[in-house]
Amino acid sequence: MPAEAEGGAGRTLAPSKAAHTAFDDAQGIAFGAVMAAFGVAILTHLGLITGQTAGLSVLLSYATGLPFGAVFFAVNLPFYWLGWRRMGAAFTVKTFASVALLSGLSLLMPGWLSFAHLDPLFGAILFGFCSGAGLLALFRHGASLGGVGIVALMIQDRTGFRAGWTQLGFDLVLFAVALLRLDLQTVVLSALGAVILNLVIAINHRRDRYIAY
Repeated sequence: MPAEAEGGAGRTLAPSKAAHTAFDDAQGIAFGAVMAAFGVAILTHLGLITGQTAGLSVLLSYATGLPFGAVFFAVNLPFYWLGWRRMGAAFTVKTFASVALLSGLSLLMPGWLSFAHLDPLFGAILFGFCSGAGLLALFRHGASLGGVGIVALMIQDRTGFRAGWTQLGFDLVLFAVALLRLDLQTVVLSALGAVILNLVIAINHRRDRYIAY
């Protein structure tokens, strides 16, 4: 029966949400982590940074020489308590799995692929699209990559203020700090990638427009 007939003249009824199965969540988390790890591979190959806890981890990795995966896993540890308390056990467990998978993949991926040539401008754009798609998949399946993503999702669920904009605000502060260590061109290209990533999330992760988790 047409939606208008169901809901009355001039009204349409939103389709009902079907719960994700365990397999749905597993493939969504796997896809999200792989895409994000590929984005990190692009990022570190070009010597760029990004925002959120991933960006903080990249900066710490550059400064200390420690592998990104280990730093990223450690930086996220304090946020799991907040995620458990505010977002629930399921969200926290899925987020822990996503962070652990990304951390492991980022350690392995340099041995699986290399870039003979990658234009920095195109690389920054490609990073934004790939990582944005990965994060969007994680959000749709009730997970995140921890840290600022947890806080951003909490704010979106409570106030409607989009997660992408919260993350963008954090990114601006992080990039200002990055200017103390990196050259201006590197920071500008990094900021471009981060803006594209956050726009992908802000435009596509909308409960008022799309059916999401």
